[in-house]
This record gives sequence, C-alpha cells and structure tokens, in this order.
Amino acid sequence: MRRLHNFSAGPCTLPLEVLETAQRELVDYHGAGMSLLEMSHRTPPVEGVRDAAEAALRRLLGLGEHHHVAFVAGGATFQFAMLAMNFLTNGRLGDYTHSGAWAKKAIADGRKIGRVNVVWDGTPDDYMTLPDPASVSSSAGSQFLHLTSNETIGGVQWKSFPACEAPLVADMSSDFLSRPVPLERFGLIYAGAQKNIGPAGVTVVILTDDMLAACDGDLPGYLNYGGHVQNRSMLNTPPVFQIYMVKLVLEWLEARGGLAWAEQAAAERSGILYGVLGGSDGFYRCPVDERYRSTMNVVFRLPSEELEKRFVAEAEAAGLSGLKGHRSVGGIRASIYNAMPVAGVEALAGFMSDFRDRNG
Repeated sequence: MRRLHNFSAGPCTLPLEVLETAQRELVDYHGAGMSLLEMSHRTPPVEGVRDAAEAALRRLLGLGEHHHVAFVAGGATFQFAMLAMNFLTNGRLGDYTHSGAWAKKAIADGRKIGRVNVVWDGTPDDYMTLPDPASVSSSAGSQFLHLTSNETIGGVQWKSFPACEAPLVADMSSDFLSRPVPLERFGLIYAGAQKNIGPAGVTVVILTDDMLAACDGDLPGYLNYGGHVQNRSMLNTPPVFQIYMVKLVLEWLEARGGLAWAEQAAAERSGILYGVLGGSDGFYRCPVDERYRSTMNVVFRLPSEELEKRFVAEAEAAGLSGLKGHRSVGGIRASIYNAMPVAGVEALAGFMSDFRDRNG
C-alpha cells in the first residue's frame, strides 16, 4: 500500500491506526451483525459511540460539569450564523477580532443577525500579524468576544488569549486539541472536525452553563444550542460515522499523551519547516509575523508563481500531496495537524532543500 503524505488543510490526514480500525469494524460493528453506518441512532451501540466520544473529549480538555458538548452538522461555517442567532438577536452586541479569511466570514454572518463590533482589525497588515492579547478588551454589554484561534488560510495563530470581561468564543477548527488552552476564559468553542480530529461532516461545540442560559429560546429547534445539549446530540439523526471517527481519533490522541504530546509534536513539526524557510537565503519566504506563525498551517512563497506551480507538481509526484496554497492567496501551504507524522514533515523538508538547490 502506498500512502501519500497529505498536507491538505482539510479534510486532514488521519492516523493510519484509526483508518485501519474503522476498516476492521466497518461491515460488522462489534458483532452486531451490521455496520454502524446502517444502525438507528437510537440503538445502544450508536449511543455508546457518542458517549465515548464525549468522554474522551472531556478527559483531554479537563471539562467539568459546567461544560456541555454537542456534535452538530454543518461545519464551522454553519456556526458563524448559529452563534449569532443564539446570542445576538433582540439587539444584543457581539465583539469580534478580524484576523483573516475565516474571521471575516464569521463577522459577515454576525452582522446579518445582530450588532457586531470589531475590536481589532488586521486589514492594514494584510492579516499577517495579531495584536498583543493584553491590548484586546470587550465592549460594555457585549455577549462575547469572538476570535479565530488559527487562520487556516493565512497561517496566523493566537499564541495566548485575551482576558476580558466578556467570555471568549473561538473558532478553533484548525488547531483544536493541538495544545492546552485556558478553558476558564472561554464561553464557547467550536471546531469543524475535518481540520484536525476527523472527517468532514461534524462540528464539535463546547459551551458553558452561562452561555447555554443566554441562548435565544425562540429559535427553531436545530438552530438552538439548548436543543442539542438537552438531546445529547440526538435531536435528529446525527452524523454517526463522523462522530465514530472523531471518537477513534480522540482515543488515539489520548494514548499518545493528550494535549501535552500534541503541543510538543506541533512545535517539532513546525520547527522543522520554519527552519528550512529561515535557512533558505530568501528563496522561501514566510510573510507571517514570526511571533504569530501557525504551528498547524505553514504558509510560504517562492520567488515566482511559475516556481510555485513547479514546486507543487514535483512535490505531488514525490508523494507530498495538498501543498498548493488557498486559491484566494496563492503560494504554498503545508498543513501539519496532529496526525501528520514527523517523517512526513522531514520528507517535505528534504524536498524543499533539494528543490531550492536545483532552482535557487
């Protein structure tokens, strides 16, 4: 079997062990006589998968009884609107930071529903930097302060977080469970699974008692966080197989040491690539402020677009897949999520050095 090194920003690479487990269990799930894909979501095996996924998440993050977990369809993009519908109706105010492409989308959807105040805007710097977290504060009466913890397209990552009066809300899709976070500052966290913890089709939402109590209860059922929490993510037929895959990935992460291991591994992987960039005498150029460079999405440019096209094509031929930068910004992007083995990063680093020697 030939496995490529998948550097795509999402769907992400998944642990080989997880894929092999899913393969073994696909046709006959734990002796049930049918696949998990065929089972009613009201059956004990499916409820057990959902409960095990939540339990693993709680252990990894150290969630207490005042935190609630929901598995919701629609991706993080759906959360942009769902968040605003729950907390910004009836004239309520939300604060947002504008750090790049995904923050921009969250702000746009928020403005369609309620009052939005942008407390920091990275537009003048082309979203290549972030503010000192100590300089960011919430507005009087704000329901939350929203940030995108890691901009997948721009390669900018918050290294620490503001401490302000309003609870933080974060889109953590592309660095979820890659490091410990000060959970006490966050009222709500959401993360599309396909960038770090599973396949596309499910989003993890974590929220506190206070945030749950502040939800707009007049919303239709599926749009209300309360309905998902009260029904334990079984308000309707959930994305069962995706939740199952998330469960397997979370258990895989636990077995390796949890968030402490993930943080160390992320530093090692990204350090290898940023080292190649820094030692290339300008052949490779990373435009992101060094203080806020992502450990998940390493973005860089070459001297010309022609060389970038050649780089992507030759890398693909060498088994290094998904390196083309997002269509909105171009360049090269290597996404190195939790499941990316160090060997994959070392292979890319070797290719980069060789490519520079041949084309520099």
